[in-house]
Amino acid sequence: MMERQSRKQLAKQVGQTLRPMGVYQIKNMVNGKILIGSSMYLDSIWNRHTFQLKMGSHMNKGLQQDWNQHGEDAFQFEVLEQLKPSTETFMDEAELKEYESEIKVLEELWVEKLQPYGDQGYLSVPRAKR
Repeated sequence: MMERQSRKQLAKQVGQTLRPMGVYQIKNMVNGKILIGSSMYLDSIWNRHTFQLKMGSHMNKGLQQDWNQHGEDAFQFEVLEQLKPSTETFMDEAELKEYESEIKVLEELWVEKLQPYGDQGYLSVPRAKR
């Protein structure tokens, strides 16, 4: 029983180990359109996007259409801002939620700065800006 519990604790710690987190953009090098996003896992988010795009199942239909038309080589992934954790070890649930909130604020700031709408990007114009 003790061994099983320690494995469970270890798995939880691995899930909460610090990984690169922050704001990124995916840029279409053909037409200059960008998608801004944020993730607690910058080291793997590009793989998730490319998998979905290759499968034809990406949630952003405009990005999917351009991917289908121009191909993977027309797109570039770039980290815009990385959030530096205040600790070197794993985080508890409350700390994870706090970082998630901070990352969302950073994403909103980058969206405001870069305005990735219409011909400039893959985001829909928010209702308040219409």
